[in-house]
Amino acid sequence: MTTAPRPQPQISPEQFRAAATAIEAEVSKVIVGQRQLIRLTLVTMLAGGNALLEGVPGLAKTTLVRTLSDVVDCRFSRIQ
Repeated sequence: MTTAPRPQPQISPEQFRAAATAIEAEVSKVIVGQRQLIRLTLVTMLAGGNALLEGVPGLAKTTLVRTLSDVVDCRFSRIQ
């Protein structure tokens, strides 16, 4: 049994970079001073991966993920 590959939307590298930069800029308006964390979380999401965010309370882990999901219009749910 074979299945036909799903068609993938075509986007140029320049369009991809512009979109990723815009997403990063929007999230940076809420999460200040955490550029590397924002970028790595965005890369993980775009690659279809999973991330475990650990840290003491008050480090904006939930805020980061909620903001990222709002910016890209995705559903957000939290697991403790």
